[in-house]
Amino acid sequence: MILMPALLGIFIAMPTRAQAAPAASAPPQVAASALPRVADEAAIRAAMDSQVAAWNRADIPAFMQVYENSPDTTFIGAKLRKGYGPILERYKQSYTTAEQMGALTFNNLDIRLLPSACGQVEFAVVTGAFHLERAVKGEAKKDDGIFSLVWRKGPQGWKIVLDHTS
Repeated sequence: MILMPALLGIFIAMPTRAQAAPAASAPPQVAASALPRVADEAAIRAAMDSQVAAWNRADIPAFMQVYENSPDTTFIGAKLRKGYGPILERYKQSYTTAEQMGALTFNNLDIRLLPSACGQVEFAVVTGAFHLERAVKGEAKKDDGIFSLVWRKGPQGWKIVLDHTS
């Protein structure tokens, strides 16, 4: 019977659920968890803006900096190309002059961040449309099309690992 008062003292000292987690603390946690998602989407948009800027100054190597420099990076267009080097060469062969590159715009962008089972976002899918405003065409004849991109968040930030453009 001597244990009963001691146990009763422990239970009295324990905070209740309402005391342990007041309702007022829940919204800041929700808002804080949304911040990385906003930052990830902004980083992807900034990377795509840098691609447009590089393209519009006819700088294919800078345009390619958004792609992951890996032998596994894949481009699917009229042909399938695998590897950063072959994709870079495809752009250089298809667009040999600034006039052939023209002015690039993206529109109808939809960015979907893909959380893993633990809630961390490592991949994203971006869909949209492109338009090239140009008077001169080289090997690449399309001025308009759609794309889907798979992005991976790695040590160098967000990079495209798969590009399907048609």
